[in-house]
Amino acid sequence: MTSYRELKEKAAALEAQIEEAREAEFDDALAEVRKLVGLFGFLPDDVFGEKREKPRKQTDKRPKYRNPDNGVEWSGMGREPFWIKGKDRAQFQIRDNEIS
Repeated sequence: MTSYRELKEKAAALEAQIEEAREAEFDDALAEVRKLVGLFGFLPDDVFGEKREKPRKQTDKRPKYRNPDNGVEWSGMGREPFWIKGKDRAQFQIRDNEIS
C-alpha cells in the first residue's frame, strides 16, 4: 500500500505538472480570446455579465414614533433618540390616521 508521504510527493509533482501546462497554454489562450474580442467587439459586460448588486432587504422606514413637543419622528430603527430613551414608547406611537 502506498504511504501518505509518497502520495503527498505524487500530489506535489502533479501540481507542478499542472502549473507547467497552464503556463504553456496561457499565452495561446489569451491570444485566442483577444482575437475573438476584436472580431466580435465584445465588451466586458458581454464577457463577464453585468455586475449585480445584492438586493437590499426592504425595511419599513415609515416613522412609528413622534415627539409631541416638537414633532420629530423616529422609525424605530437605529439608536433611540434622547426624547424617547428609557420611556414608554406607547405614548409616542403614531397611529395610522396620524401619519403625515
